[in-house]
Amino acid sequence: MTPLIEAQDLVRIYQIRHGLFGRPTPVRAVDGVSLSVMPGETIGIVGESGSGKSTLGRMLLGIDDAQEGSVRFQARPMPARNTAEWRALRSKMQLVFQDPLAALDRRLTIARQIAEPLDIHKLIPRQHQPDRVAELMRAVGLRADQADRYPHELSGGQRQRVVIARALASRPKLIVCDEPVSALDVSIQAQVVNMMRDLQEKNGIAMVFISHDLKVVRNIADRVAVMYLGRIVEEAPSDAIFRTPQHPYTKALVSSVPVPGKRLEGRVILQGEPPNPANRPSGCAFHPRCPLARDICRSVVPELVDIGEGRTAACHVVAGETTPVAA
Repeated sequence: MTPLIEAQDLVRIYQIRHGLFGRPTPVRAVDGVSLSVMPGETIGIVGESGSGKSTLGRMLLGIDDAQEGSVRFQARPMPARNTAEWRALRSKMQLVFQDPLAALDRRLTIARQIAEPLDIHKLIPRQHQPDRVAELMRAVGLRADQADRYPHELSGGQRQRVVIARALASRPKLIVCDEPVSALDVSIQAQVVNMMRDLQEKNGIAMVFISHDLKVVRNIADRVAVMYLGRIVEEAPSDAIFRTPQHPYTKALVSSVPVPGKRLEGRVILQGEPPNPANRPSGCAFHPRCPLARDICRSVVPELVDIGEGRTAACHVVAGETTPVAA
């Protein structure tokens, strides 16, 4: 089966200036990332803040340009940003933002904002849009009487449902979710995640789910890619990565996931903070914090290689342990 979207060796570099007269310093926010998503598949992207997750999601949609590498959607190269071809493609790929209040226009009613993609892409005549809006509101669990309300009149969970309904309006093939539930209460998170999973399965939508919350990712993702300082260090099916993580960084992340009724036994505590992206360590970027680091880790950058059972890892010392870190 052909991937719905495929990224190859993506690189995104920002120029950071320190002080008014400081010399610009290049920061590789995304550094040689390759990723593919099959139709109807959900892939989770996890990692600490600053690992490049959000930038990668925007590059997949063509919102941020890549200095190197390429993106192919439905086996065709991604058109240049802001061209007519790129705008036409927007109906097939949508983005769910982290902050629903910032993503919505406070001057427009909920119904008008859900119908906005239908107008932009000329999908449904305006006289038939109320039926489609009502259908979308029912699908995401919003009441009909909320259609004429404004964003500030809704709760955080309801606003996020509006954002999801708007993303679904154009019947997209791909949705990129950038921390879609991090600002919500835990009970509301579960409701929204379950709703998104049901809608994704019902409509056959592929999803890239970006989050730092591994519990949420485990509940919704088919595959998981772990990012560290702009690179993918491990990728595997969701069950495998939570049952037997291989990369030392992945082990530390998974060991921190709480298990109901159990203490966090064997938790791996990482020392120090993530390195400055503008001053990357030589060799493996994780080696200053890695308990298994060797001399080769300090001098040679590890490649992402196949380690069997449908998983890849970028590590010179893949432990290969089979003891589950988290149930």
